[in-house]
Amino acid sequence: MIYVCELLEIDYPIIQGGMGNISNAQLTATVSEAGGLGTIGCGTMTPAEVEKLIVETKNLTKKNFAINIPISVTPYVKELINLVIKHAISVVSLSAGNPAPYIPALHEQGVKVIALVASVKHALKAEAAGADLLVAEGFEAAGINSSLELTTFTLIPQIVKNVKLPVIAAGGIGDGNGLAAALMLGASGVQIGTRLIATKEAPFHDIYKQNLVRASDTETILIGRSVDRLRRILKTPYAVKLNELEKSGMTLEQYTELTSEKQHVKGAIHGDMENGFINSGQIAGLIETIPTVKDLLDSMMNEAENQMNKSIEEFKKVLNKLVN
Repeated sequence: MIYVCELLEIDYPIIQGGMGNISNAQLTATVSEAGGLGTIGCGTMTPAEVEKLIVETKNLTKKNFAINIPISVTPYVKELINLVIKHAISVVSLSAGNPAPYIPALHEQGVKVIALVASVKHALKAEAAGADLLVAEGFEAAGINSSLELTTFTLIPQIVKNVKLPVIAAGGIGDGNGLAAALMLGASGVQIGTRLIATKEAPFHDIYKQNLVRASDTETILIGRSVDRLRRILKTPYAVKLNELEKSGMTLEQYTELTSEKQHVKGAIHGDMENGFINSGQIAGLIETIPTVKDLLDSMMNEAENQMNKSIEEFKKVLNKLVN
C-alpha cells in the first residue's frame, strides 16, 4: 500500500476508475486534491476533447492524475499517448485491450503504466509486458465488463498469488469495509467508480445520483451477454428496454449503437432515463448518502482502519480460546 502511494505520488491508495465520455475535469481534480488518484477516461472522445479536459484539470490541481485509454474502444490510441507525453502526464491506465505495444513508448517518457486485467492470464501477460501496476477488476464493476465474469473476491487473491506487481482491486468496492477486505485479500489499494458518482462535486445529473442512493442490492442489470459485450448498468426504463430487446434477439451492431457513449451521456449528464443509460456497479446497494469526495475518501480510510483493527482483535480472541 505504501509503495503504491509512493509510486503514484498520492496520499491514499484509492484510484478513480475511468468514466468514458462522462469524464470531467472537476471530479478528476477533486479526487486528486482529496488524496486519491483522479482519472480522465478517454472513452470515444476525440484527442481535442481529451486535451481540453487535461488542460482544465491541470488548471484545477497541481497533483497527479491519470489518463485511462480503452485500447479497443477508442480509435485514437496513438494520438492519446502523444497527448500524455505532450502534457507530461505521469500515470496512464490501459484497459480493454493488449497494453504491450504501448508500454515501451510510455516508459521512455517516464510514464507509469497501470494495466487493467480480469484474469490471472491477463495479469501475467501485463506483468511480462512491463506494466508498473495492475488493476484487477471483478465483474461486480460498472460499465464494460469482462466476459470471464470472475468476481473480485476470487480474482484478487489468485492474481496476487501469481504476480510480483502491486495489485489494485476494483469491482464492488465503495466504502472502508470494501477497502479493508481488498487489503486482506492481498491488494495494495482499490479503484472505485460508482461511489464517486454520488458525491457533491461530481457534475452528473441529480437523477443519476438519486437513483444510486435509492438503489437496492439487485438494482443493476448485466446486458450484452448474447453478443459477448458485457456491460453493467442501473435498472432504468431504458435498461429494461435494452434487456427486452436482447431477449428477443439483437445483433452486435444494434447493441453497439444502443449502448454507445451518446446514450451514456444522455442518461448520466442529461438525466434522460427513457433514452439513455447509467452505468452502475453492484456497490449501488450500499450507497445511502452524497458526501463530498474528501469526506468519502477520508471516511474510507478511517473505516478501513477501524474494521481491520476490529478484525484483528476478534481473531486474537479466537486464537486465545484455542490456546486455552
